[in-house]
Amino acid sequence: MPSTTAITVSQLSRLVGLPGAPLLVDVRIDDDYKADPRLLPASIRRDFRTVASWAPGLSGNHVAVICQKGQKLSQGVAGWLRHHGIAAEFLEGGFEAWKGANGLLIQAGKLPPRDEQGRTVWVTRARPKVDRIACPWLIRRFVDPAAVFLFVEAAEVSAVADRFQAVPFDVGDVFWSHRGERCTFDTMIEEFGLASGALDRLATIVRAADTARLDLDPQAAGFLAASLGLSRMFRDDLEQLEAGMLLYDAFFRWCRDATEETHNWPATGKAP
Repeated sequence: MPSTTAITVSQLSRLVGLPGAPLLVDVRIDDDYKADPRLLPASIRRDFRTVASWAPGLSGNHVAVICQKGQKLSQGVAGWLRHHGIAAEFLEGGFEAWKGANGLLIQAGKLPPRDEQGRTVWVTRARPKVDRIACPWLIRRFVDPAAVFLFVEAAEVSAVADRFQAVPFDVGDVFWSHRGERCTFDTMIEEFGLASGALDRLATIVRAADTARLDLDPQAAGFLAASLGLSRMFRDDLEQLEAGMLLYDAFFRWCRDATEETHNWPATGKAP
């Protein structure tokens, strides 16, 4: 009989990158993590031995717990979380099953340091259009759901990065930026190891819209129009980011599941 407290690799893979995805908690022991220091997308590391102390901080989340093989550690942690009233499952087969199914894995060594609240902090130029919405979307959905984004005047990005220990992106002469004809969104996909059919297709659309090469993809013109429209709807960059998240969610889902679907209304032929 299937477990009612497990989530399978195939079930989880359909949720990763979507706004309704569970919070992923990696509780592998240090030796297993050091042997393969990669993480499932948007997951956080926690020590299984102190679950009673950190469990209340996950209140309100739907959680999927990952250990090496989906056995005692993840099942025990999931049990503790449910004790605290948190909806929690363990990943069936654990990290090994996910890796064996070629699931997306983040290169953890590329993750920036986190602040005292466990968040990555990023800074870029104000008044975003395309790339500076695309990158936060990618980070929130696949790298760090709690990431903080600071939008400041272009001339102050470097100083803000220094004073507030923030990671600069999509500005000149920094690691997370354009490389040749590829935009910052491409750089993040490559560096974090997130290449996949859906994200690669979305990256082409983003690159076409962000670099004025609309011939690269037939979706790019409409995507650029929507992005520019959003930039004029909101005075507050963070409000624009929140609105833009839905746009990118929709395009990601189209890239993943709906590129072959067409709209057929009005229907041909005579009505009965």
